[in-house]
Amino acid sequence: MSLNILKLGVALFVLAAAATAQDAAIDVQRSTIIIKVSKAGLLSVAAHDHWISAPITSGTLGEIPAAHVAFNVDSAKMTVKADPKVDAKTQAAIQKDMEDMTLETSKFPAISFRSTHIEKQPDGQWKVDGDLSLHGVTRNVHLTVRRTGDFYAAHTVLKQTDFGIKPVSVAGGMIKVKNEVEIDFQIYPRTA
Repeated sequence: MSLNILKLGVALFVLAAAATAQDAAIDVQRSTIIIKVSKAGLLSVAAHDHWISAPITSGTLGEIPAAHVAFNVDSAKMTVKADPKVDAKTQAAIQKDMEDMTLETSKFPAISFRSTHIEKQPDGQWKVDGDLSLHGVTRNVHLTVRRTGDFYAAHTVLKQTDFGIKPVSVAGGMIKVKNEVEIDFQIYPRTA
């Protein structure tokens, strides 16, 4: 009987190892998350839209035993893309405001996403539900993900206030940032 238990233990170990082998690290050099922050307010013509790069610092994805994805972003490494219409001093102020006022990177250094359920759709896409932790708040978000060549892509819109972030507002609200931000993902699995 102990031989059968040993065989069962070896079989379970082999299955667990095979399942783990199906996980792939996210290629953090090629994967991108771009956030578009738009302007609003009566004097919004005087303001600018901003694109923010949120580099993934680590993560995994896989299909066995169930489809899953998880990744992390270091909020202090997020950068506002340079705008040719903005001088260097203003660009630096925008970056500092994002770090200090919006994201509060010293207080909330980590952003993470962990899928809770992934369902393959008949059209070759996936419905992905997961927990997004941002600015000290965790919320369930829903994404539709599609495979495009060798990467997975998604687009979503989130409200800053859902995560305890107060959108920047100046001149008594005459110039402000919209509460809704657009997020585009391109996630590449690392290849051997």
